[in-house]
Amino acid sequence: MTTPPSVPLRIALVNGSFEQPAVASMEILPDASQTQAPRQVPGWLTTASDHMIELWRSGFNGVPSAEGAQFAELNANEVSTLYQDLATTPGATLYWRLYHRGRLGQDTMALDIGAPGAAVEQRRFTDGNTAWGYYTGTYTVPAGQTVTRFAFRSVSAAGGNRGIGNFLDGIFFGTAPHVVLTKTAVPTGPLEIGDVLTYRITATNEGGGAAENLVLTDAVPAGTTYLPGSLRIVEGPNTGPKTDAPGDDQAEYDPDAGKVVFRLGDGASAVQGGSLANTETLPAGTTVEYRVTLDRASAGKEVRNTATASYENRLGDTPETLVATSDETVTEVNPAADLTVAKAADATTVTVGQTVTYRLTVANRGPDDATGVTVADQLPDGLVFLSADGSAGAYDPAGGQWTVGDLAAGATATLTLRAKATEPGRITNTATATGNEKDPEPGNNSDSATVCVQRAPACCDPCAAD
Repeated sequence: MTTPPSVPLRIALVNGSFEQPAVASMEILPDASQTQAPRQVPGWLTTASDHMIELWRSGFNGVPSAEGAQFAELNANEVSTLYQDLATTPGATLYWRLYHRGRLGQDTMALDIGAPGAAVEQRRFTDGNTAWGYYTGTYTVPAGQTVTRFAFRSVSAAGGNRGIGNFLDGIFFGTAPHVVLTKTAVPTGPLEIGDVLTYRITATNEGGGAAENLVLTDAVPAGTTYLPGSLRIVEGPNTGPKTDAPGDDQAEYDPDAGKVVFRLGDGASAVQGGSLANTETLPAGTTVEYRVTLDRASAGKEVRNTATASYENRLGDTPETLVATSDETVTEVNPAADLTVAKAADATTVTVGQTVTYRLTVANRGPDDATGVTVADQLPDGLVFLSADGSAGAYDPAGGQWTVGDLAAGATATLTLRAKATEPGRITNTATATGNEKDPEPGNNSDSATVCVQRAPACCDPCAAD
């Protein structure tokens, strides 16, 4: 595969298939220099003194077009040269292709390319009036040549009148296709695990010729999971949602390879890419999107992703496969920490006046270090604070909060909390841990312990009903 040059100058003829302006049968119209005329032929100029160009509708006089709905006759009212002048970059390789056909019989014309006033004959074409001849070639722009003329000159025509004959159609002269991929990730971040990230990729053809068999591939990045049913062509040919399954539309998700695939452009199908015109014809190109969910594995990391596209330059004799790569998107994901709490009482039954001892353990299961860890553990009615001893931080009895501080992934902290039982009954005490980071499993952040407080010296009536 070949990667095209980074920023080529787009060179392409205007109205190469003579589709503008539309004619009903046959018309002789002013060339592009006659801007005052209500209708003119865009792009094309002629050396004829009357500046007229002859266009035919496909099927007029029984002659079909080779491409599109219209074609041109080389000369209208007099022998002349039909041409376009294009800005060119010295050293650039330009491709040309054309269809030629005789009108009354065997007609011959010449293709001249070069600086205006000094164009050099490249080739002659002779074709009869029963079929179109198709021809291709290349031209390398010489040093110092910033304007290049692409011209057709009548050499001979059946019947002897060079002003009649030499039909032309499907003409291209310019640079190879050059697909540029632009990728964005929305929202921009920083994001949390569990958030949904939308990737959008726009493909534009900044070259001259059409990009054929355009297929875009994007590997779902590590630390994310593809969101089913999110494939969509947002702009360009074949817009609309696409299924994840292969074989039924222009896109698919491949779970084995972990990638999404879009076949893009006019004529794209479930099995092959289509044709993407250059930005003069399709300024916005085509845009696709898909979505992923940020997994726990992406916490505290950067999710990086690039898309690639393969396409073909079919301007030459054999297709040339080219590759485009998008810019890299970088999405920052905030750290996450799974905090857990375990709470237990040394004794489940005590007497009024005795000490209730609770033991708390807060653990960080990761994946990242936790900061600002606190454990809310407000003593309920019927208990009076006596003391607290912890491996980290401090316990505030007034607020009922254990301030742990930072807790590394995989680390634990413990607290022994003592209180005096003052009232009989069943007392349940709950501890809940929180931190600055998002907790991927908040269901394990709390734990409770229940103690039965009996009347002195021994009465279990308060607990009997339970």
